Amino acid sequence: MLTYDISKRGNRPMYEFLSHCIRQDILQGILTSEQKLPSKRMFAKNLGVSVVTVDSCYAQLIDEGYIYSKERKGFFVAKIKPLKINEQKNPSCSHSIKNESVHSTVHTDEHILYDFSSSQSSASDFPFSVWVRLLRKILSDRQEKLIKQLDVSGTYQLRAAIATHIRGFRGINVNEHQIIVGAGAEYLYGLLIQLFGFDKKYGFENPGYRKLWAIYKNFGIKCAPIPIDEKGVKIQFLKQENIDIMHVSPSHHFPTGTVMAADRRVELLDWAYSSPNRYIIEDDYDSEFRFSGNPIPSLQSMDKGERVIYINTFSQTLFSSIRISYMVLPESLEKKFRQILGFYSCTVSSIEQLTLAQFISDGFFERHINRQRKNALLKRDAFIHSLQKYDEKKQIHVLNADSGLYFLVKIKNCPKDFKKILFHSGIKINSLQEYFFEETPHSHPDRENIFIANCSSLKQDEIEQAVKILCQKYNEATSASRFVYEFA
Repeated sequence: MLTYDISKRGNRPMYEFLSHCIRQDILQGILTSEQKLPSKRMFAKNLGVSVVTVDSCYAQLIDEGYIYSKERKGFFVAKIKPLKINEQKNPSCSHSIKNESVHSTVHTDEHILYDFSSSQSSASDFPFSVWVRLLRKILSDRQEKLIKQLDVSGTYQLRAAIATHIRGFRGINVNEHQIIVGAGAEYLYGLLIQLFGFDKKYGFENPGYRKLWAIYKNFGIKCAPIPIDEKGVKIQFLKQENIDIMHVSPSHHFPTGTVMAADRRVELLDWAYSSPNRYIIEDDYDSEFRFSGNPIPSLQSMDKGERVIYINTFSQTLFSSIRISYMVLPESLEKKFRQILGFYSCTVSSIEQLTLAQFISDGFFERHINRQRKNALLKRDAFIHSLQKYDEKKQIHVLNADSGLYFLVKIKNCPKDFKKILFHSGIKINSLQEYFFEETPHSHPDRENIFIANCSSLKQDEIEQAVKILCQKYNEATSASRFVYEFA
């Protein structure tokens, strides 16, 4: 007699629990094709449930095609092949299926105490009370706008707020219709690939953002790493590689922190102007966090030939999960964009867009950026002061720390596998080595001795403790190496 442990049904209705168990037994081959099921009355009596429950269970399975009925003969399993899977288990029912234990080889970061690889800010850094108040007001006052379908550009209110912001902060004079809002920069890159076509060759700063490289490669796009120096991307390699579209982050390069020099910017624009199909994608990552002087002008603000596409995101300045980014298209490209891709709908909800628009227009965004910039500066200083306190050998130095959420840390005579040593001590930090796309003769000579430190997710007191451990592990590793050398 077919039976199940009804004590495991949880909060589900009894008929749903029974139909689930029978369905799983059919898919796993425990109940085979054409096998007769017990009558409703006998099944109900055996389980101690009502006939109505069993009737509802069988009716559901008949509707789904798992069983069928024959008049005056009963209920039978339909002709369904069992699912071929490595592990078959039906934990909610009475049948016991052998289940081999699986040991996961996926490495987790649960033991990490101090993460210098994360750009995720603390929840206490964002004014959620203000955001919630604005959100409630939007839900109350803008209900008609919330139910309207959005075109590919996004809401007018957010695009207008962005235009005003970048005009004052980045010197970019554009109209609202040139701005396209999307759910993350990755989505916008995908739109640009479709806009330009799949036959173009893209150049990427080397070292650079590996995820960006992976996105384009996943689309089957031809890509080439372009080396950089202290002035920025080397223009001669763009010509050697026959690049059509170049990705750059001129105001604060990731991960080196390099600011592209003015003469190199002019060279780059001249390169784009020398052919009608060349474009530059400017990723203005981290430009808001300059600690002294005026913000570095954007490359787009210098462009007089409509060849620069400006991209920025609110994921760094607000919080990483908000996933709102935008790009500014030249007038000529904006018209082409609407002709080719205008059928898309915007991927960011109107509720979030209208809330962010109000957040910017009411001045909260600028005040938040000022607070974040101050916090980033305090965290950088905490790192430097902690180094001065605990680096007795004075072998660890901070580089390019004048702006941004991250900076470089150069370690002289860096021990082999030092990243692993720190990882096992609860510190996660990435090396410059990891951001090179491939081996080239133009790589940074000290890349294995340089690390990228992002303090966004850490508190100031945590930074001191992390630096203390870093210095201790460096001293231990170098002392051990010297001992082995002297002993040998």
